[in-house]
Amino acid sequence: MTLQLYHNPRCSKSRQTLALLRQHGINPEIVEYMKSPPSPDTLKAIVKKLDFDSARQLMRTKEDVYKELGLKDVTDEDVLLKAMSENPKLIERPIAINGERAALGRPPENVLEVAALR
Repeated sequence: MTLQLYHNPRCSKSRQTLALLRQHGINPEIVEYMKSPPSPDTLKAIVKKLDFDSARQLMRTKEDVYKELGLKDVTDEDVLLKAMSENPKLIERPIAINGERAALGRPPENVLEVAALR
C-alpha cells in the first residue's frame, strides 16, 4: 500500500511533514489537492479514516472563505463536504493516508503512526 499525502507545497506544516516522511525513507504519493480537489465522497471517506465526528474537524475555520460562506452555523455534513471540495483552501493539511488509516500532520510527527513507523 502506498502512503498518500494530501499536500499543499505552500504550507510549511505540509512541507515539514513531507520532509519528515522522506527522512524515514518514505516517498509518498503526493496529492496536490489545491490543483485537484477531492470530491465530497472522497472527503467523507477521509473524515471517516481520521475517525473524526464531523467534517468540520477537517476544516480550516479561520479562512476568510469559511466566514464568507457562513459555514459556522451549518450542521449538514454534505454541505460542509461540498464546500471543502469546491474551496480546497478550507481543507486542513497535510493528511497522510495509508489504506484505511489516516492522520492529520499537525504536528508532522502524527503521520509516522499511519506510515507504520511508530
